[in-house]
Amino acid sequence: MKHLLKMMDLTAGEITEILNLADQLKYELKHGIAHPLLAGKTLGMIFEKASTRTRVSFEVGMYQLGGLPIFLSSNDLQIGRGEPVQDTARVLSRYLNGIMIRTFKQSEVEALAADGTVPVINGLTDYSHPCQVLADLMTIREYKGALEGRKLCFIGDGNNMMNSLIVGGLKMKMEVSVACPPGYKPAQTVLDFAVPHPAFSMTSDPVEAANGADVVITDVWASMGEEAEAEKRRKDFAEYQVNDKVLAAAKPDVIVQHCLPAHRGEEITETVFENHAKEIFDEAENRLHAQKAVLVKLMGKA
Repeated sequence: MKHLLKMMDLTAGEITEILNLADQLKYELKHGIAHPLLAGKTLGMIFEKASTRTRVSFEVGMYQLGGLPIFLSSNDLQIGRGEPVQDTARVLSRYLNGIMIRTFKQSEVEALAADGTVPVINGLTDYSHPCQVLADLMTIREYKGALEGRKLCFIGDGNNMMNSLIVGGLKMKMEVSVACPPGYKPAQTVLDFAVPHPAFSMTSDPVEAANGADVVITDVWASMGEEAEAEKRRKDFAEYQVNDKVLAAAKPDVIVQHCLPAHRGEEITETVFENHAKEIFDEAENRLHAQKAVLVKLMGKA
């Protein structure tokens, strides 16, 4: 494991190692046990998309690990003025021990990894959101005791979250069902991976997808960069809300996850959100612990 670019790159064993280390680091933090495993290390954090959870969790995580996080907006870098990504990668590699980038194009993350000489972490692209999905898997495992054999259901857009959850869930031997409107399917590369799996199903019916689910997950209908489509998406996704009807098809002890921010009354009702707020905010907290595990795996001593 040299980088974290997308869930497809990780093996089931690597995912398990990350989750086990995340559990350990969370336990140590809760019990006041210091773990300065990245003392003296620096992480450059490039943000071309705004963030709440990604920025704060990475900054706090590096601090708790004894390292230095450096925030770099696109306005702070020459990359925002047209410097080629490969040049930025070669320069930053001489200053930093690792790079986290939150941007639009997956190709930009891949280029940073190809041309730099330090680990690169995908903090989010339009294609993939591996840090969030590792936190989701960590949370599901906390609540359900195991991942293998559990049913994961995602309802909504075939976006970076659906792409990453499909891959992560199947790699961890979960049953994965997704529901999305026509025209909003996940990426073809993800379908090429998922369709041969007998544990994968895709439907246009949210209730069908949620049948017997251990966890139901959703996301906003219009992601960053899609605001101009918001009104059209509200119409197209009107039947894809996580509500009491959908959850009634799931298992009685179903948990609900949302990567946040949530638009109550759109992809999820106020009632469902508040009834499952503990799980959702445990999930948000676990971004910190899962990302710390990734940082240690990539930037720590062998």
